[in-house]
Amino acid sequence: MTAVGTDPPPVPSPGPAAPSLDRWRELAGIDVHVHVHRSVEHDAGPVESGGQLGEYFGIGTMHGRTVPEIAEHYRARRMAAVVFTVDSLSATGEEPVPGNREVAELAAQHADVLVPFASIDPARGAAGVREARILARDHGVRGFKFHPGVQRFHPDDRRAYPLYEVIQEYGCIALFHTGQTGVGAGSRGGGGIRLKYSRPLAIDDVAADFPDLDIIMAHPSFPWQDEALSIALHKPRVYIDLSGWSPRYFPPQLVRYADTLLRHKVLFGTDYPVITPERWLEEFARLPIRDSVRPLVLRENAARLLRLPGAGAAG
Repeated sequence: MTAVGTDPPPVPSPGPAAPSLDRWRELAGIDVHVHVHRSVEHDAGPVESGGQLGEYFGIGTMHGRTVPEIAEHYRARRMAAVVFTVDSLSATGEEPVPGNREVAELAAQHADVLVPFASIDPARGAAGVREARILARDHGVRGFKFHPGVQRFHPDDRRAYPLYEVIQEYGCIALFHTGQTGVGAGSRGGGGIRLKYSRPLAIDDVAADFPDLDIIMAHPSFPWQDEALSIALHKPRVYIDLSGWSPRYFPPQLVRYADTLLRHKVLFGTDYPVITPERWLEEFARLPIRDSVRPLVLRENAARLLRLPGAGAAG
């Protein structure tokens, strides 16, 4: 599906992989879900909602990290990370801080360990579609993060389809939050977040209507885990990342499918900084996952999906 009047579809590029990422097999992992909560132009300190999220995840007050700080953290642990902000214009009426371009430009300076994604609220309409094209074409962005609960839309809402057209056209990845969210959890009225928007079944329509679009369903999709597993089994370009939950709480069926039928479709992710890679890996090591499958989950599946050098193509 290509919008009328757009430029001819370009040949998808392999993304912003830097020379050292051609040695991705040496990495301990590729974390596909890392949040950037702070701009390099702002003072350090607790981020908005950091207290609520920190309490929910049991880490105290959550402090944001800049892109360079995240790069340093992951480089020291021999890991790579996909980094992004979240555009919640429809909920806050404000521009995200940091912005997509800052994330992309700083990630390019640390391309040995970072891969930039962007986030555009579908409520931006045509302006958002234009910006998505610029980010994919000119700024090396490899994917786009959507948070339907915060952005207040169902993934199969046709108003979002022009965005998906651009993402598919440029060979980028669409990453959707699914299931319950820590944002607003335990606060009055759940912070106004409606969980219905994050039900994964709506993503099945997106995968059917955009068959060449790579999709990641983020997080164990509580309470709809079986829906997510079914979609990933049925649609060849739909993946699941394991972020946002401590592995000790993963549903048994998710662990079983990750070890067997979906071993090539499941991805390491943390939701950093609310869960650190150290904590995630320590708990993942205790799961009944075969030794032959662990490298797939930790790095090989992500390397293929992100088209890192020598990893082969996804789909």
